[in-house]
Amino acid sequence: LCILVSFFLGFCTSVLLSQIPGHILAQTNKKTEIICELRKEHAGVYWYRWNPKRQNFEFLIFSNSLGKATYGNNISQDKFSVHGGSSRTSYSLHISQLHASDNGTYYCSVSESSQLLLGSGTRLVDVLPLPPKTAQAPVSKKPMRCVTKRKAASMKG
Repeated sequence: LCILVSFFLGFCTSVLLSQIPGHILAQTNKKTEIICELRKEHAGVYWYRWNPKRQNFEFLIFSNSLGKATYGNNISQDKFSVHGGSSRTSYSLHISQLHASDNGTYYCSVSESSQLLLGSGTRLVDVLPLPPKTAQAPVSKKPMRCVTKRKAASMKG
């Protein structure tokens, strides 16, 4: 199957790469992280996003083991960054200021033997809007008076 997918699309998924977590449920304007674990050392890792609306892969960023990054067209350097790589077996993609347009499935990838091998994928399930702010009643600074049953009974007489 991998050979067929590779033949038609130029890439395939691989057990050489794994991603953590598999799914992310995030909130607008927050940030998230996806970890890519490689079974063997590589000089760098590519990150792609499958865009379900456009039905295509978008190249986000390539980061080498020295931390130098190359970004895809129209990809914000403030939004995406890659950390790690010193071990050459673990890289993490950081995505900040999340919005609904960030939804999709994210893949780490390495090039090996003229093939582009993809990780297991991390689905950014939904970027939820911020919860509405609720107004709280102000706390009264007036001292409260407590009356016990015995005191109340004596006050009746």
